[in-house]
Amino acid sequence: MKIKSLLILSGVAAMIAACTNKYPQPIATQPQPQIQPPIGATQPVGYVHQSGDTSYTVVSYQQLPNWHNNPFSGSLKAFRLGCDKLAKQAAWTAVCNKASLINENDAAAAKAFFEQYFTPWQVAQNGKTQGLFTGYYEAVLGGSLNQTPQARFPIYGVPNDFVSIPITPAQKAYGGVLRVSPTAANRGVVSESGSHTANLAAFPLSERSTALKGRFVGGEFVPYHTRPEINGGALNGKAPILAYANDPVELFFLHVQGSGRLRLNNGQYLRLAYADKNDYPYVSIGKYMAERGYLSLNQASAQGIQSYLANHPSKLAEILGQNPSYIFFKQGTGSENDGPVGALGVPLEAEFSGAVDKQYITLGAPIFVATTHPSKNTPLNRLIMAQDTGSAIKGAVRVDYFWGFGYEAGQTAGKMKHQGYVWQLLPNGLMPK
Repeated sequence: MKIKSLLILSGVAAMIAACTNKYPQPIATQPQPQIQPPIGATQPVGYVHQSGDTSYTVVSYQQLPNWHNNPFSGSLKAFRLGCDKLAKQAAWTAVCNKASLINENDAAAAKAFFEQYFTPWQVAQNGKTQGLFTGYYEAVLGGSLNQTPQARFPIYGVPNDFVSIPITPAQKAYGGVLRVSPTAANRGVVSESGSHTANLAAFPLSERSTALKGRFVGGEFVPYHTRPEINGGALNGKAPILAYANDPVELFFLHVQGSGRLRLNNGQYLRLAYADKNDYPYVSIGKYMAERGYLSLNQASAQGIQSYLANHPSKLAEILGQNPSYIFFKQGTGSENDGPVGALGVPLEAEFSGAVDKQYITLGAPIFVATTHPSKNTPLNRLIMAQDTGSAIKGAVRVDYFWGFGYEAGQTAGKMKHQGYVWQLLPNGLMPK
């Protein structure tokens, strides 16, 4: 639709030009965006920065697929939202100050801003420039603030007995038994004189883990309950209930997305934001269903899973229980027009924000992505902002693309499982991780 509109406008412009050429007119010069010198020194095209198994290679903007047709105003808007947090970091202060001076609706100025002040780095891991792209959205599910015959599935806040204890990389690598103590509600500390013991080998620690998530039982600190245990009633009377969902499968996908909105009977919405999690790893139930022959891999989309479980309710506990990860929520804030708040701490912008693995991509940085549109099956090339993370988003060339809020966004996100490429844009002079 946008291309068709541009062609029509071009045709009209050509007709006007033909008429005015009969009467010579003074040549009007178009105002050009004011370009200032780069903030930092740039690396030459082809320069490679190696960090472990990941390489970052400087490229020119001409090498980015369809770069010149990017909707730069939307990209700049999302970047400026991120500057609420980024501007507090010394490496980003200058570019955020520059961004604040640009008219958000001036696409040419927005394009010039990114080109002048940022260096594009193509990301590759283990020599591979391609990686997996999926989609996510702000889930919408029906429910009630109070339990009813229809709304029966609790949406839990952080449980009263849930405790998070920060650990250092050295403590995590030790892998033995630590002494810990509670310090406040839902909080604890590692201490040589701790009142309880924590056997690290019992906890589902990963390279991303920065805390032990568990509960005190007798003289021990043990891992927190899994999804099957919680679904079986382990939290009865132990956790605040924010509301009740109508559908357990919709509630499961709320956990997968990490945030969403509950549509109440009066037409109003309750925003639900991520508060904490039990720290068990995310396990794909779609992959499990394909392995068991319930669905083919091609059918194992969110829509396919929901349809299967609606027709096979006896399989509900078995299938949902394969994912031990469990999310706890809190009431979200912000206007109805704002997206959910991502890991960066700012509202996400539909189709201009995404989730990445912050071990490889700087949180808040612009990333140019080249993949396939899941509904149109056409190239999707877009400058978005890395403003979120996710437990299933692991790897340097791995992006979860945020499609927005509601049913249509969910339909599009559920279809997205394509290969793609990533270029990270960093302020000139700033090196990748």
